[in-house]
This record gives sequence, C-alpha cells and structure tokens, in this order.
Amino acid sequence: MKVLFYGTNSYDEHFFKKIMDEYPQISIDFTDANIHKETAALAMGYEAVCAFVNADLGGEVIRELAEYGVKLILMRCAGFNNVDLRQAAESRVEVRRVPGYSPQAVAEHAMALALTANRHTHKAYIKCRENDFSLTGLMGVNFFGKTAGIIGTGKIGRAMADICRGFGMRVIGYDKYENPETGIHYLPLEQVLRESDLLSLHCPLTDETRHLINKTTIGSMKDGVILVNTSRGGLIRTEDLIDGIRAGKFFAVGLDVYEEETPYVYEDLSDQIMQTSTMARLLSFPNVVVTSHQGFLTVEAVEAIARTTLQNAVDSMEGRATSNELTGLMQE
Repeated sequence: MKVLFYGTNSYDEHFFKKIMDEYPQISIDFTDANIHKETAALAMGYEAVCAFVNADLGGEVIRELAEYGVKLILMRCAGFNNVDLRQAAESRVEVRRVPGYSPQAVAEHAMALALTANRHTHKAYIKCRENDFSLTGLMGVNFFGKTAGIIGTGKIGRAMADICRGFGMRVIGYDKYENPETGIHYLPLEQVLRESDLLSLHCPLTDETRHLINKTTIGSMKDGVILVNTSRGGLIRTEDLIDGIRAGKFFAVGLDVYEEETPYVYEDLSDQIMQTSTMARLLSFPNVVVTSHQGFLTVEAVEAIARTTLQNAVDSMEGRATSNELTGLMQE
C-alpha cells in the first residue's frame, strides 16, 4: 500500500521511519503540504492518505481523493470532526483513526496549562530573563483542597482526574455516559460548573457540545474559576470567553485549542500580521496561556500514534475490522 502523509512535521517523519521496517507491506511518502482542495491532487497514484487534526477533509476534498483512487484515510489522531464521514461512506473511502495514543500526555499538558496560568510561570520566566525579579502580578492560588470539575470522563478525563487527586483536590465530573469505575463523583453539568474551582474540558466536539462554554454557562461558574481546554476549540464560544475574562470572571485560562486555530496551528507566522482580532485579544490578557495544540506531543504518544496508524493500514489491507474504523459512524 502506498500512503501519502500530508502535513508532515519533522517528528512525524522521524517516528514513522523509525518503525517502517516492521511494516514492509507499506510504502510512505511525506509532504509538508497540508491537505485541502488545492493539494488533494498530490494523492494521485496513492491508495491511502494520512492526515492530522488540522487537515481539511470536507466532502469536496474526499470526493476528489476518491476520484484519484484513494481508498483509505488514516487519521493520525483521535479527533475526526474535520472529516465528512457521510461523504466518505458515499465515496467508499474507509477512515481509521488513533483513538487512544496516550491519555496521560494530554492530561499532563492540561495540568501544566492550569499551573502555568495560575502561578503565572510564563510571565515569571520572561521577567527574570529581563533581570526583573519582582513578584508583581505573580500571585496564584492553591489547588490543594479545591474542587476540580472534569467535563468529559473518557481516558483523558480520567487521567486528569487522577492528577487532580494527586494535588489533593476534590474531583467531580460530568459526562453523558457515566462510568462508575472512574471514582469520579458525577453531578449534573450545572452543578459541576457552579462548584468547580478548576474546570478542565475533555469531551469531543459534536453538535451537542459545540459552544458548551458560553455566556450562560460562564455566568453560572464561580467567580475566579480557572478554565482549561485541551480538547477542541469549538467547545468554547470565544467571544463569550473574552467577555468573561474582561469581566474578571476567570482567575486564569489555559488553552491548547481554540476556535480560530486552523490557520495558525503548527505554522510559524512570527513575521506576519495576524488577520483576525480574536486570537490577538486572547493573547493580550495577562491571565491567559495559549499553546499550539501540543497536548499530544510526547515521545511516548507520538510513538504510539505511529505504530497504531501503520497497524490501521495493515488491518485495512487485510480486511480486518477494529474499533479504530469509523465505518459504523459513517453509516449513521
């Protein structure tokens, strides 16, 4: 099977090449171009393409890929809200993903964001580099004894809950599908929002969860809450978040994902003028920390992504159905 990897970063190439000898059935070519309507033609002659969470795999692109003979889309990530599954089904293009590469990697980054935003570590680092050793603007709060609210209690949410317990926090949570084995005290969403000192989002982006954090839900939160999002940017209505920050509702905010990330994520735009004001406004707040969708980026996680992605290709070649296949969702 010939596979074209779109949007390749140096770490992708390194970790995939490292294990290629274990998968002699697969031949890979890499391109740093991301996939969208203008670059879909690069897939001509390939049986499969591999894409990441920032790819454009809408209906038009998938139809074009199918015309070029692509039979398989390998998502080297867990999320697939950027893939038109219905069109994939109609075009007879199979889609497989990597649902669980390292929950701990994302959860640890969520806590890192919470700690950095809370204790202003990012500001302290810059101040000290400029020989400013004053403590002005660096006051934080203890996490010990506070309440952590986990919204979405899948593998990542459960890993975050374990970390919060390690900090001596009371852990409560909300999930549409409660799991009694998590040890999390489940409550209605409204109550989780109302009682939490730290809110961490770990749910998928669906029509039901889009803009879960909005003017109304922000209003029901505690004053001085810390909000962290390492899941999907669309969970938060950014304009309402900005209004809440300006109103002093949040003690701190940590974002690894955001609504406007598609033009920015994984791109070096340091020599350009930002064309939209939303991101600029977020970056202007002293109590907001933004990272570029790097929650997954650990050695262990990328190794697991590489191995599962290539195994997905082999499973597809051999007609083996697994839980990583999105065929069932495509048929809904």
